[in-house]
Amino acid sequence: MSSDPWGRVDESGTVYVRTADGERAVGSWQAGSPDEALAYFKRKYDGLVVEIGLLERRVRTTDLSAKDATTAIEHLRAQVVEAHAVGDLQSLAERLDKLVASVEERREERKAAKAKQSEEARSAKETLVAEAEELANSEQWRAAGERLRALVDTWKGLPRLDRKSDDELWHRFSHARSAFSKRRKAHFAALDAQREDARRRKEKLVQEAEALSSSREWGPTAARYRELMAEWKAAGRAQRESEDDLWNRFRGAQDVFFQARGEVFAERDTEQRENLTRKEELAAEAEKLLPIADLKGARAAFRAINERWEAIGHVPRDARPKIEGRMHAVERALQEAEEAEWRRTNPEARARAAGLTGQLQDAVDKLRGQIDTARAQGNDARAEKLSRELEGRQALLDQALKGLQEFGG
Repeated sequence: MSSDPWGRVDESGTVYVRTADGERAVGSWQAGSPDEALAYFKRKYDGLVVEIGLLERRVRTTDLSAKDATTAIEHLRAQVVEAHAVGDLQSLAERLDKLVASVEERREERKAAKAKQSEEARSAKETLVAEAEELANSEQWRAAGERLRALVDTWKGLPRLDRKSDDELWHRFSHARSAFSKRRKAHFAALDAQREDARRRKEKLVQEAEALSSSREWGPTAARYRELMAEWKAAGRAQRESEDDLWNRFRGAQDVFFQARGEVFAERDTEQRENLTRKEELAAEAEKLLPIADLKGARAAFRAINERWEAIGHVPRDARPKIEGRMHAVERALQEAEEAEWRRTNPEARARAAGLTGQLQDAVDKLRGQIDTARAQGNDARAEKLSRELEGRQALLDQALKGLQEFGG
């Protein structure tokens, strides 16, 4: 008979394993020595040790599910309980018990992690939904559209929640995107309609601008082009391809007109500058008539100068006030000389002046006589009053005599 701390072989070749509950026969050995029998059944025990070790490593280092781990543990436990092996089977059972506890612990950890992950995913999706609903009212069409597309990608990368919660959040998220898309579509449809209206209006403006390009009515046509430009700006923008083409035509028509006007105005400016030079010469010639000594000769000379002046034509607008002012100054001097001559030679005016002078002289002489009488009578107050009256009449007489001298007498 042969024995071991964990088993023995009796005389009949039966092999036993020792357990906490006593011995249990695990097999029979007839082919060799008892030591060989124990060695054989120990190898079966070692095989169980290896399998349990492998399962422990899988539980510890892989993502083996709790269900699969539990199934594997129970399978090994059945093998240990019924094992035809010699060794410390109790320690193997204890290792399996510890492994069960470890799997349960991992199950709870995974459950907690999953719950945390689910809560984080819920929070993240609620945040995405809130942002999407805010973006649904945005008019930053490009930026908001790009952001909504990014939110979809973010959503796809998040874990799913329970079906009801996930569907409810997705419905809100999808509704926000649809609302934004609907508003954006309506906006650009309205914008397209506005741009089409702008294209039609600008097409009419271009047609009128092209029709006016050959006009030679410089002032009215230039004014109309300014009005057309104001109408162009008020019309809004057409589609890009139409806008550029219409603008080139509109601007081209204006260029044709204003280039033609510029050429005419340049020629006219040259002519007017020459006219200015000639009129400056005539103004200088007229100014030599001043001061007027011979009214009749000056009048004839100015008339001849003015006839040549009128024949010359226009001068530059900015020079017109000054050059015309010089001629007007000579003309006013002639008018003033003529008025003075008329006053001097007018018989009726002379007679009136002489009559007035005579009346004033008689009044002065009469007042002087009255003053002398009052003083002779000792009436100084009356003499003083009459003297003041005499001063006024004498002043009028002096003025009348001066006027009478202008008539030569």
